[in-house]
Amino acid sequence: MSRRYSIIAATAACVAQLAFLGSAHAATSLDELLQQVKNSRAAEAEANAARERDFKASHDQQAKLLADAEKDLKDAETRSQALSTQFDANEQQINSLNELLKQRQGNLGELFGVTRQVAGDSANTLEQSMITAQYPDRVEFLRGLAGAKSLPSITELERLWFEMQREMTETANVSRYQIDIEQPDGKSQSAKVVRVGPFTASANGDFLSYLPSTKKLGLLSRQPPSKYTSAAADLEGAKAGYVKAVADPGRGAIVGLYVERPNWIERVKNGEWVNYIIIAVGLIGAVLGVYQFFYLVLVRLKVGRQLKSLDHPTADNPLGRVLLAFKGDPARIEDDAEVAELRISEAVLHEVPSLERFQAFLRLAVAAGPLLGLIGTVVGMIITFQTITESGSSDPKLIAHGSGTAMIATVLGLGIAIPLLFANAFLATISRQVVQLLDEQSTGLLAESIEKRHG
Repeated sequence: MSRRYSIIAATAACVAQLAFLGSAHAATSLDELLQQVKNSRAAEAEANAARERDFKASHDQQAKLLADAEKDLKDAETRSQALSTQFDANEQQINSLNELLKQRQGNLGELFGVTRQVAGDSANTLEQSMITAQYPDRVEFLRGLAGAKSLPSITELERLWFEMQREMTETANVSRYQIDIEQPDGKSQSAKVVRVGPFTASANGDFLSYLPSTKKLGLLSRQPPSKYTSAAADLEGAKAGYVKAVADPGRGAIVGLYVERPNWIERVKNGEWVNYIIIAVGLIGAVLGVYQFFYLVLVRLKVGRQLKSLDHPTADNPLGRVLLAFKGDPARIEDDAEVAELRISEAVLHEVPSLERFQAFLRLAVAAGPLLGLIGTVVGMIITFQTITESGSSDPKLIAHGSGTAMIATVLGLGIAIPLLFANAFLATISRQVVQLLDEQSTGLLAESIEKRHG
């Protein structure tokens, strides 16, 4: 920097000299020329003296900077040597302290390992526990203790014991607390939860499931049957004493699997078109059976009333029509007993079709139900094997699901065949009783007519 100033000063002096010479008027004599030269040399000497002074000042400054730099370098080297010596001493001291720590730890090292193992196992267990939804921070603590690199403190050991003891205590308790519950749509809603140990939890009469990923309780998308939800509602409303409650030994797993079971409507839909045919046949048979049952009951009542007044037959019941066919019209009464018997048999046979109506269809439905069920089962198994072939998986769950779906057709076939079998037998019994009554009364009427004629 000082050297640059010296160059600038010398340049300025030259410029001044040139300016002076340029400004001087031309010499007219030797004396004037000599005087100009003297003046020029004096100005040049002055400029040189200024440059020399600047150079000396710059030289002194540079020497001072060099001395300061050399001093700083020496101080840095001294400090570096001191730090290196201190580092070596600290390294030796750390090694000595580590050796001393290992010697004094003794059985504490083994205790530390056991503590980490217990903390890790407890974290895995409590993470799956429904109780963690109420105390979500305990899993993070146990995870941190399991991964710690230093000896646990007394406070950490006490909390480890406390968390294990709290899990055992809460297992036997029924707790009530307010917490946010995740809804099926992903939103959260605050509700009062009643928890039965780590087994089940409910809110507002609905069962909840534990979500380990979020450490929260979530509302089941589908609920168990009403007998279970009503028990949960009774437990929530109980203030004292004992009430009937639901406890899942699988800690929520069984309830989750239970609600995933398809209902009968879903099972029928999964069974393809055969199930609908079976149900249609069963419904038609049931409607016809019920209709015929009420018809036969009404006929029995009318026949019963007719038995009380055989001398006054009416056409509103089979017995009355049979009696009218025999003696209602005097012109139709034959002297020949065989002809009279044939007429009575004709009247009875005329009433049989209406009395045994729909029984043939019911017998057909009883025989066709299991066969249709077998067809549905075969179709379901074909679909199952086709699905397994397309997916390339031999998962037992997939096979079990397909087999269960296929068996629904067999259940439906037997389900309509067995009731219709009993219904058909019952209707056949009633109709035979009425036909037998008609035969008895007509035979008795014929015998009475023959006795009167021979008497």
